[in-house]
Amino acid sequence: MKKYLAEKVGAALVTLSYDTTTTPLVFDKPKDEAHGDITTNIAMLLAKAVKKNPRLVGQEIVGRLEIDPKFVSKVEIAGPGFINFSFTDEFFTSQIGALLAQSEGFGKINTGGGKKTQVEYVSANPTGPLSVGHGRQAAVGDTIANILVWAGYDVTREYYYNNAGRQMRLLAESTYARYRQLFDDSYGFPEEGYQGDYIRHIAEDLKKLRSDSLIALPMEEALSVSKDFAEQELFQAIKKVLARMGVVHDVFFNEDSLYKTGKIEEVISEFRRKDLAYDQDGAVWLKTTALGLDQDRVIVKSTGEPTYRLPDIAYHREKFRRGFELIVDVFGADHIATIPDVLAGVKALGYDPEKVKVVIHQFVTLKRDGEQVKMSKRLANFVTLDELIDEVGSDAVRFFFLMRSTSSHLEFDLNLAKEQSEKNPVYYLQYAHARIASILRFAEEQGTFQASTSLAGIDYTLLKGPAEIALTKLLLDFPETIELCSQHLEPHRLTTYLQDVAAAFHKFYHEHRIVIPERELANARLALCLAAKTVLANGCKILGISAPERM
Repeated sequence: MKKYLAEKVGAALVTLSYDTTTTPLVFDKPKDEAHGDITTNIAMLLAKAVKKNPRLVGQEIVGRLEIDPKFVSKVEIAGPGFINFSFTDEFFTSQIGALLAQSEGFGKINTGGGKKTQVEYVSANPTGPLSVGHGRQAAVGDTIANILVWAGYDVTREYYYNNAGRQMRLLAESTYARYRQLFDDSYGFPEEGYQGDYIRHIAEDLKKLRSDSLIALPMEEALSVSKDFAEQELFQAIKKVLARMGVVHDVFFNEDSLYKTGKIEEVISEFRRKDLAYDQDGAVWLKTTALGLDQDRVIVKSTGEPTYRLPDIAYHREKFRRGFELIVDVFGADHIATIPDVLAGVKALGYDPEKVKVVIHQFVTLKRDGEQVKMSKRLANFVTLDELIDEVGSDAVRFFFLMRSTSSHLEFDLNLAKEQSEKNPVYYLQYAHARIASILRFAEEQGTFQASTSLAGIDYTLLKGPAEIALTKLLLDFPETIELCSQHLEPHRLTTYLQDVAAAFHKFYHEHRIVIPERELANARLALCLAAKTVLANGCKILGISAPERM
């Protein structure tokens, strides 16, 4: 609709000699369907410049429109000057053939224009298994990356981790202590060590590999061996559980490399050169008040250890240096306080912070039988992502993590995620796809319809029922849904849309028999079924969930 009208209204504006170079021609869907299928406020935007009443400008535009009444049934000026357009049913049904021709490519757009883009997500340090919070970030980040690919961006998926510092020291001490306890159960455990059973399992694997050889080593060497072994085991476990969700990163960027290559010192020197860093109380401070923030921030503690703002700033500088034109960071809510500092630091280094888009996701609460699930079977203090996938499956995990806005706290209902009924949103969606597949198989078995050969010459004007038209309209919204998801970095829009498609299909299915003796009408309805199956399959692919042929 937008493409068709952009051409027609644009031509009318040219004949009226209206300058739209600074006034974009934008079309939107009215909130109330009584106001038509699509509307534009171009008359109101132009009115001030041409010094005319907006409704008069609207009448002038409408008067110059050359539109096909076979496609547009009504044009009216409403309110202060909106131009509302109503399209014919034939316009919508005429697009089904084009949808089917694009097939697996339907929904792909090129708003990204090949822009080099980095999406960073998960980025958990290798000190333990991934939690359900990490799982939400994995699902959100990976789906945003998928959406941007479909929108025409050149996407790199990246994982940023730190294998140095105090947390890794505690991991080494915890692993070594559990290892020693396998030989002497009275051996002490660090007070702040990692308590989870996963440390015991790592220690047991370490014993299998090294026997008792670590006991004779100097303490620092034994801790180094323990750290390296635990890190490798944990990181492989992290990759494995992410792969269970279909999440695979292109790049793993180690924070430690920023120190080894001198990038951290470069950033400090650059801030000093710009008179944005100073020393006070033995610490190094970033003069963020000069960058528009409320107070200065410590970037190197008096102990000589950088705060995490500093490596984050250095890392983002490297993102720009690597040529990324759009940078998307997916973080948990615990990062929200440091984001303004990092963006201020990026700007101070001469880079455009507007190219950095930050998506913050809120926390996840697991519920079973209406009660919060707090403890893991295998761990001391949290439920792992691995356990969650074991219980409900990867499709439900991804979909449930995606079906709410990232700005909303997510209550993950374990009972609902396992229920095989229309109450379960992912089951409802997948069942719609499987039901369509079943209908198409039946038609093929009857010899009445072959998707590969029966699409030519279909008379789509035979689709006249309200449920048929409503489903058609909704299917044609798929590319715009992808565009909105990519613009706002909001994957939950896609889950909502696909739920609507599934509901519209089920309504159509219940109101109309599909495989009927009237061959031409049957073929039109079967083609509509195939179009719905195409959209559902493409949407599921973007979400990273399966689209089953049978259930």
